[in-house]
Amino acid sequence: QVQLVESGGGLVQVGGSLALSCVASGSGFTTMGWYRQAPGKQRELVATITIGGSTNYADSVKGRFTISRDNAKNTVNLQMNSLEPEDTAVYYCYAKRMRSYWGQGTQVTVSS
Repeated sequence: QVQLVESGGGLVQVGGSLALSCVASGSGFTTMGWYRQAPGKQRELVATITIGGSTNYADSVKGRFTISRDNAKNTVNLQMNSLEPEDTAVYYCYAKRMRSYWGQGTQVTVSS
């Protein structure tokens, strides 16, 4: 049973930074990444990274967020800088290996 465990969410002021981390039980995930869901909105892609290191970002976070992964440790990280109130959401870790897996989510709140 694959489990994804996120950490690093919290409360930060506008313009601040947070780092999210996710560790997966298991290995060989072709894609890992982060999605988010704000109140009243659908879950949306934030960033993904393939096992080979290719990245994909939502336009709204390009230049502010950086995704990375450690294949040996089965972790994926998201460095979030210049945070805006619109970044407030529950952030979910994602991993794909034959099927998709999701973490429980971690709250990120950006206060103005």
